[in-house]
Amino acid sequence: MKKYLTLLLLVTIFMGCSETKQNKNDELAALNGAKKPFLWESANIYFLLTDRFYNADTLNDINFNRTKPTAKLRGFEGGDIKGITKKIEEGYFTDLGINAIWFTPIVEQIHDAVDEGTGLTYAFHGYWTKDWTALDPNFGTMEDLKNMVELAHKKGIRIVLDGVINHTGPVTAIDVVWPSEWVRTGPQCDYQTYESTTACTLVKNLPDIKTESNESVEIPKHLADKWKAEGRYDQEMKELDDFFKRTGYPKAPKYYIIKWLTDYITDFGIDGYRADTVKHTEESVWGEFKKECNYAFNLWKENNADKVLDANDFYLVGEVYNYNISNGQTFEFSDKKVNYFENGFNSLINFEFKWNAAQLPSYEALFSKYNTILHNDLKGFGVLNYISSHDDGAPFDKERTKTFESATKLLLCPGTSQVFYGDESARTLIIEGTEGDATLRSNMNWNDIKNNSQTKEILAHWQKLGKFRINHLSVGAGIHKMISEQPYVFQRTYSKGDFKDAVVVGLDLNIGEKQLKVGAEFVEGTVLVDAYSNTEVVVKNGMVNLNTPFSMVLLEKKNQ
Repeated sequence: MKKYLTLLLLVTIFMGCSETKQNKNDELAALNGAKKPFLWESANIYFLLTDRFYNADTLNDINFNRTKPTAKLRGFEGGDIKGITKKIEEGYFTDLGINAIWFTPIVEQIHDAVDEGTGLTYAFHGYWTKDWTALDPNFGTMEDLKNMVELAHKKGIRIVLDGVINHTGPVTAIDVVWPSEWVRTGPQCDYQTYESTTACTLVKNLPDIKTESNESVEIPKHLADKWKAEGRYDQEMKELDDFFKRTGYPKAPKYYIIKWLTDYITDFGIDGYRADTVKHTEESVWGEFKKECNYAFNLWKENNADKVLDANDFYLVGEVYNYNISNGQTFEFSDKKVNYFENGFNSLINFEFKWNAAQLPSYEALFSKYNTILHNDLKGFGVLNYISSHDDGAPFDKERTKTFESATKLLLCPGTSQVFYGDESARTLIIEGTEGDATLRSNMNWNDIKNNSQTKEILAHWQKLGKFRINHLSVGAGIHKMISEQPYVFQRTYSKGDFKDAVVVGLDLNIGEKQLKVGAEFVEGTVLVDAYSNTEVVVKNGMVNLNTPFSMVLLEKKNQ
């Protein structure tokens, strides 16, 4: 893969020298404890389908003769890396209070389409890998990825790629099955036991990588032939030889893929991976993956000292399907318990949040539950909360009738938040004529954002809460404490070393005049600002008085 980097040396730097100097000053200030650190536990992560977000380059819309008519929303729609970059450049993510972006896999996908019973489908979603060492031209080029990561970092936004180790893409007339020493093509998983979840195929015609194997295997002939035709076989093989010599790993399937995925860290300085289908491989795979991710991340930092954002380790968040925060650190199969946090993961996607948001009787019940678990059973780790996603057919608000409530619960809840593209703009999750997950994966509704007044109002709410969240580590990572039940007011506090942060939030308040207790964190005479209405107040007798047209108050110290 490194041969591609020689093609990138002449890429134009997006920001001028003055901004570079300012970034270096900011980094120095951070090291001296004078600036708010970045914490994944309190991050606001935006998750998008690369193909469905924004099409900035129509010239890459069709590749490999992918022109067959598909079922609705099951073909490539044109979204690409340049589209993400354009929205970073325009400040869309900054305005939304996003400080990390996770997007679906961008490696080269199978060239043909398959019929999964829901109609003809191409690999627009990115989860059907053909070649881990190349980017799919429908998504963009290595140069596009380099540009995007560099621009994101200059905006203070981290980049999380989506990594698949569990399976290849389906077999088609032109996409051959990988050799039997690499994959199994059966049996299909029945998910009744640990073994029938790991040593099997997720679905029919999705060859399963033999991640349990430590037997040495050769590069598949079809992949070697592809590399030779592209003129990079010798370089790829040399890199593999160097990797196996350095690590001492056997040339087993999982280690090839680990090498290929960690190259994107070494080459581009990405900040994290979201690991796909985690519970369908042996848990030890992820500990080994994290080890190599950390090595690659540290190597990138050594080689790019002027671009390092902070001292954080590489971030790894896992999709352990049906993991719930209430389980703490343990995921339970019918015949085995597994602690994935002890096997490389900083965080796991929390499939329980949407149910808690719907079923718990109050904001306080939701927030206090998460505060208790995160600061006890999960202390030192995190969860990624969401209200909707690309493959969850029962989201919190499928009809998009509770968009304000969705933002309030997600963005003010302890833990890391995941905004699924279009949550902030009420992008519809019900598309007539679609089958299965396709209804969740429509194109981003940019026209509504531009022209619809109701959409603009919804977006403004998400923007205010998102920026408040990333401005205050206490919101996602701090200690939660209720100040008063009626009206509902709570505080969040975070303290580590010389850094301290505190906020007070009031919800479901009167529109117009309102009076709030502010607790002990803000002393008499402290000047506060309501970040929701941009109203300035002064603490008097432990209280503040406001008159705003909103039922929410987000109090922070002035100039904080």
